[in-house]
Amino acid sequence: MSQLRTSLVQCDLRWEDPQANHDHLVRLLGDLDSRDTDLIVLPEMFATGFTMNSREMAQPMAQSQSVAWLQAQAKARNCVITGSVAIVDDGQYYNRMIWATPEGDIRHYDKRHLFRMAGEHERYGMGSQREIVELKGFKLLLSVCYDLRFPVWLRQQPAAQEHFEYDVLLCVANWPAPRRQPWRTLLQARAVENLSYVVGVNRVGEDAKGLAYSGDSMLVDFKGEPLIDHSENTPFIETGTLDKTELNAFREKFPAWQDADHFSLLPGVGQ
Repeated sequence: MSQLRTSLVQCDLRWEDPQANHDHLVRLLGDLDSRDTDLIVLPEMFATGFTMNSREMAQPMAQSQSVAWLQAQAKARNCVITGSVAIVDDGQYYNRMIWATPEGDIRHYDKRHLFRMAGEHERYGMGSQREIVELKGFKLLLSVCYDLRFPVWLRQQPAAQEHFEYDVLLCVANWPAPRRQPWRTLLQARAVENLSYVVGVNRVGEDAKGLAYSGDSMLVDFKGEPLIDHSENTPFIETGTLDKTELNAFREKFPAWQDADHFSLLPGVGQ
């Protein structure tokens, strides 16, 4: 069975300065490439910080400096790279998670749950579609920050004759330090209830609004046990290996999925 090497990139971000953040990340990533990893995961809004200045900072997909940068990095490093950026699409603004492959392909997920306590719901549009991507035999569900608090949206919804919809939940975030305990708890809870790996990547440092971020980026296994747990408020890159054989063996040994409730989201939402 396959393995998936996943690199968590916990870093500080320069406020509303995409070029500075791109340059900073290039230095931070160094020579990290396909010799060491299959997937590089950056924080939410890695190019700007968690800005509500969507009208000024968002760019169209086709002209986005940050999307082009992701594509270039994926090609140069010969691995997938993902993170979210502010995008304007058909007149609507989105906090959009981009999945860029070495072949130049792009998939994306628009953040569904917008953080109203910061006014995000007034500055960005709500996504309506879940997005599952595939890499090296793993299926990965994309999510962004506040989505983590909503277990129905992230719950396994397997198709008929299938037991699992995805193997890994990816969550990129700008999750402030005062709420670090919910972040850590929810990452583990999503792993346990979905019998899946969970990767959560958060930023560190302080933004222009004075909000501090503690990081706490984690790779959690299907039993809720942290395989990577960086609780120090410092930048780091660490690569963990996800193992499909171990995941399948545990799902067979502990088949809680057989007793799961069947449900569906509202028509047109997540379908």
